[in-house]
Amino acid sequence: MPDSKVHSFIVKLWLEDQGEQKGGSTWHGYVTHVPSGERRYLKELQDIVAFIKSYMGNSDTTFVSQVRRWWRS
Repeated sequence: MPDSKVHSFIVKLWLEDQGEQKGGSTWHGYVTHVPSGERRYLKELQDIVAFIKSYMGNSDTTFVSQVRRWWRS
């Protein structure tokens, strides 16, 4: 992974209707790291933070905490 201090990500989310018999709708999506083109499909929204953290390294845990707080708002 590059050691750049600037990273760009694209997050795409969509809601799929599962029909009334299956109990509603389910969120699907993916996050893409723009410079590398690496894409990760999401099973849970928290996967976005995990993917971004993999590019931030262990040095910036404050950033990850801020993203988690923002996501819960």
